[in-house]
Amino acid sequence: MPAVTIRNLSDETHRALRVRAAHHGRSTEAEIRDILEAAVRPSQRVKLGSLLASIGGEAELSNSDVEALRARDGGRASIR
Repeated sequence: MPAVTIRNLSDETHRALRVRAAHHGRSTEAEIRDILEAAVRPSQRVKLGSLLASIGGEAELSNSDVEALRARDGGRASIR
């Protein structure tokens, strides 16, 4: 698993991270991982598969519609 080193972190920031981690009942390292994860992978992000399924639902595609698209597309189209 990749590792990251953060240099020149102020004492105040490090102390705040330790306090925040203690408040959440986890290690400082686990707290930093959680903060980074939330920053780069927000929960409200749109996931491609969910978006495509939603579009298919709104278009009221049936299984036979999907099969027709798959045949036209050389067998690559699918909806789950």
